[in-house]
Amino acid sequence: MVEFNTIDNFDIEDKTVLVRIDINSPVDPSSGIILDDTRLKLHAQTVKELSNKGAKVVLLAHQSRPGKKDFTTLSQHAEALSDILNLRVKYVDSLFSSAAKEAIKSLKSHEILLLENVRFFSEESLSRTPEEQSKTLLVRHLSPLIDYFVNDAFAAAHRSQASLVGFTVDTPSAAGRVMEKELTVIQDALDNVEHPCVFLLGGMKPEDSIDVMENVLSNGTADSILTTGIVGNIVLWAAGVDIGQVNKDFIASRGYRGMVDKAKDLIDRFGDKVKYPIDVACELDGERVDIDFREIPNKSIFDIGVKTINYYAREIRDAKYIFANGPAGVFEDPKFAMGTEDLINAMANSKGFTLIGGGHIAAATAGLGLEDNMSHLSSGGGACISMLAGKELAAVEALKNCKK
Repeated sequence: MVEFNTIDNFDIEDKTVLVRIDINSPVDPSSGIILDDTRLKLHAQTVKELSNKGAKVVLLAHQSRPGKKDFTTLSQHAEALSDILNLRVKYVDSLFSSAAKEAIKSLKSHEILLLENVRFFSEESLSRTPEEQSKTLLVRHLSPLIDYFVNDAFAAAHRSQASLVGFTVDTPSAAGRVMEKELTVIQDALDNVEHPCVFLLGGMKPEDSIDVMENVLSNGTADSILTTGIVGNIVLWAAGVDIGQVNKDFIASRGYRGMVDKAKDLIDRFGDKVKYPIDVACELDGERVDIDFREIPNKSIFDIGVKTINYYAREIRDAKYIFANGPAGVFEDPKFAMGTEDLINAMANSKGFTLIGGGHIAAATAGLGLEDNMSHLSSGGGACISMLAGKELAAVEALKNCKK
């Protein structure tokens, strides 16, 4: 039995439906122009369905966070969403002012209204229980104006913020189509893994990857873990390899020194199921140079080497299930994009089930035009990797409790 409501559970015709979406997009800080509308297109399905069914649709979303250059209003997003939907999306530059409330009250069936960036509201930055969030100004002001709450923001589902969990306490709530699909596909993949199963873990957030490694090795989901990026450097260090003082200092400066001990424990417990690069790429005299892992100089590691790429590609080719999270190196630099791009290509050509876990590796996959070659490309890096690590998603638990 489905543990949370979906749009199908409610009669929404002529009802006011507040929809939390995640249209956080790359924005040119100088012009305010949206550079990539992928997430807008993704959520358009839910928004259009609600509108077609006669709902009065109120959208709640965020863009970046305070202090960042792309922290801006959602006026551009309203225009872009209007173009994608081929429907007018109204916009109001506030969240619960008199103007915003009046705009919500005056909505007619099928109409769509986008409220201002919810992170302009300072309480949104606080992580608290749903009951505590239900008492915030945002929820107290908007709840009386709505009939239903739909959470479609899977990419933010691991957060316990007011706009994500607060409305579920006193308002009938459901998962939107993006949320529903992500939860169904990822959970089904984890529940029905075929072997051999490979996890490809890289990127710049090793604490998440170490948690995933611990979970999928302990429960027998993974047959091997292929490590790249800073994760790979940490595992190399944990395995007793001299990765150079500059790389050790970088790991320590990011607060990840403790991850080395955790990685060593995993190596001790699971042996050669934990794979690490057999060569790495550094920059020497402005050029990419691939170097054996036993001869790493005191230079920054920017990618996995060609031998590692071929080694990992064979593992991917022979696997029936492949989960990937995080790029293999500094893929934004063409000299060091090889590891990320070649491993994505190996997954795209695999006959097994392939899941790309959102974030930078999803962006790299889309940049190569290979998103349709994957079994599933997740919209949420943080939420997806939390699921893979066996953690509960705060916004999903709130939806489940609402149904109960």
